[in-house]
Amino acid sequence: MSTATGHQANGHEGPGPHPRAAKLPNPKVSRALTDVGVFSAPHGASGRMDSRGSSGRSTPLPVDAPPSTQSISSARKQVRAQNKQRLFPSIEYTARLSHFDRESEYRDFRGFFVLFWIGLAFMVITTMLRNIRDTGHPMRIKIWTLFTKHTWQLALSDLALVATTGVSLPLHRLFRRSTGWLRWERGGMVLQSVYQMGWLALWIAWPFIFHWAWTAQVFLTLHTLTLLMKMHSYAFYNGHLSTTQRRLLALDHPATASTSLAYKYPGTGSSLDGELDEPTAEPHPEPADPIESLREELALELTSPLGRVTYPQNVSVRNYVDYLFCPTLCYELEYPRTDGVRWMELAGKILAVFGCIFLLTLISEEFILPVLTDSGLSLARAGSVSECGLIFAETISLLLFPFTFIMLLVFLVLFEYVLGAFAEITRFADRHFYSDWWNSTDWLEFSREWNIPVHNFFRRHVYGASRAYMSRTQATVVTFFLSALAHELIMACVTHKVRGYGFAAMMMQLPIVMVQKTPWLRGRKLFNNICFWCSIIFGLSLVSSYCPFVPFGWPEAG
Repeated sequence: MSTATGHQANGHEGPGPHPRAAKLPNPKVSRALTDVGVFSAPHGASGRMDSRGSSGRSTPLPVDAPPSTQSISSARKQVRAQNKQRLFPSIEYTARLSHFDRESEYRDFRGFFVLFWIGLAFMVITTMLRNIRDTGHPMRIKIWTLFTKHTWQLALSDLALVATTGVSLPLHRLFRRSTGWLRWERGGMVLQSVYQMGWLALWIAWPFIFHWAWTAQVFLTLHTLTLLMKMHSYAFYNGHLSTTQRRLLALDHPATASTSLAYKYPGTGSSLDGELDEPTAEPHPEPADPIESLREELALELTSPLGRVTYPQNVSVRNYVDYLFCPTLCYELEYPRTDGVRWMELAGKILAVFGCIFLLTLISEEFILPVLTDSGLSLARAGSVSECGLIFAETISLLLFPFTFIMLLVFLVLFEYVLGAFAEITRFADRHFYSDWWNSTDWLEFSREWNIPVHNFFRRHVYGASRAYMSRTQATVVTFFLSALAHELIMACVTHKVRGYGFAAMMMQLPIVMVQKTPWLRGRKLFNNICFWCSIIFGLSLVSSYCPFVPFGWPEAG
């Protein structure tokens, strides 16, 4: 009796072996299945699941089960499979690509950027330790002395350089008010162009007249070219707007006004490699009122893309000064702005500018100047052509890595830190100053992505303006020609001699691009990227080796 009573107390009828206790299901799984009605308690039953309700195995579904029941059964199997754990941990394998695979979409390699700076820090520390051992001082000061030469003359001249660009503002006001030959489309454009050419000639010759060191001369020349592009864009875009406004006002008297379609300039969104449509009058369907349609089109041209400024509201000193500080070379009525200045970010960028200048000077002092000086002395003692060739090859090999780091640091200090600092000061929202130029497969791609502000200027004011008078190929050649002249000018400031190396290096890019566009090289991105990097690395060292080994203004080897 006691046995039977004990069996009944355990919830079983009659004698027999004790069944194994069922494992309680996962509460999350139970809750999910209860919600869909699988474990719904019958009427009158308690909310607790009965341990006798299931043996832990799924009951096979009949063939004619409704779709809803089949989907619930499939969901239960999936949940059980996800929650099932193996006795020994298993590794999940699936089809994935490595981060460096050419087809991988992974793009976050910021750790290598950190490693780059750590490597430069190690280089600075080891260089200082070597200098202390050799000279007793942590730094050499031959190039550092160049930064203290003509400091006040440079500061005052640069201030005058910026101030003289402001002549464009009163000139534009004169062109806008004129009703005679000084209108922009008549003599105004000519007068502005003459002023720009005279202004450029004066400030390019200024450092040569006073025999400045090459460091001060290069800085003033680069700033001169930058402000020339800014001044040109401001004058010519506002000149276009003044002509547009004049046409719009003339439409108030349609009988005497010109009703020709507005000329559509070539856009700035496509590249210089022939992906541009012919510049034609903008196509329109036949409007009900052509004059009203033209009036709307001209009014839209006088309004900024953001819709908050309309010409001539922008013709003011405040607007011009703001434009000078904005990190762009193409003038617009207004630019997108951020909500405020991030002062810590600005301070970091300013510190980074001085840090990069320090590294540039250190690399030049320790790894470039000694090589050029020693090579010049060795060439003076060389007795044969073969010996000169050997010295020349050794010079190039020793300059490969220093000039590679120089190029990367110049890129960082200009496009990331200097432009980023001015963007922070002016709250300029568009910080896209460069793209992934390191993945370039030809020189046209590099010219578009290395320096986006300059590319936009040439695309808008040189290539686009030239397309109205010449073919795409001719406009491309003109664009590269002007860019090559600017590069040669910088080389002449360093060497004080016009040798043509910078000009030739720029113009040689065009035939190289034509070869890379051939069918057997067009799709070989990896090969073309290797060729691009090799030409960058070898080109800088090659051009520097051809230059005088002790340029004008460089300290002689002591």
